[in-house]
Amino acid sequence: MNFTDPELERYARHIVLPQVGAIGQRRLKAASVAVVGAGGIGSAVLPALAGAGVGRLTIIDDDVIDVANLHRQPLFRERDVGHPKAELAGQFVQRLNRFVDARPLQVRIDPQNAAELLGGHDLVIDGSDNFATRLAVSDACVELGTPLLSAAAVQFQGQVALFRSRPCYRCFVGDAFDADDCDNCAQLGVLGALTAAVGGFAALLAVNTIVGIGDDAAGKLHLFDGLALSWRPIRIPPAANCKACASA
Repeated sequence: MNFTDPELERYARHIVLPQVGAIGQRRLKAASVAVVGAGGIGSAVLPALAGAGVGRLTIIDDDVIDVANLHRQPLFRERDVGHPKAELAGQFVQRLNRFVDARPLQVRIDPQNAAELLGGHDLVIDGSDNFATRLAVSDACVELGTPLLSAAAVQFQGQVALFRSRPCYRCFVGDAFDADDCDNCAQLGVLGALTAAVGGFAALLAVNTIVGIGDDAAGKLHLFDGLALSWRPIRIPPAANCKACASA
């Protein structure tokens, strides 16, 4: 996979990094990533991955923009209120980097369609705002054998983790959150800058994973305390009776 002269100029600061180089940049260009949620997390993840030159970005979100989103979702403007997030996020990506294939899907992901929507991707990044969606995404990724990078932020707390089938996200939260009525940031609140910090970390982990920088971070949860301004990594053990990955 070769680069045009404009691409070489665009990615020059990546290519001079010994940890990336031309080989790593080719891996980014060849990568296909699905991003679930174009909200606060997605607003940090999508510009970073598009800027990095990830070849194909599928953006899955069934929501429309609300004025209450704007304090943490800088992909959008006041004039965008009422318009579909996925479509506008796709337009943002194309304006940022014409070499990236952005595919917006305005659809709600659930246990029935998750595997179909996520199949064919090298990595899934979940920045959705409810447990039912996260578990549907996680279960589909286990079924597909696709790595899942899960990121969440609420109030002053954030978390980011990479899962490779086992342990999975369900091992972390259990089965109690399959219902769609769990609390989210609409009830609990979230500091706008927190989603940028957590989403940026998730994007960095995604790039490192695609390129192959550093040790494999799978099975490690990174917890961020926005009050103490500190990150803390913890290992997630596989659940012996996990209904998603125990037999994977």
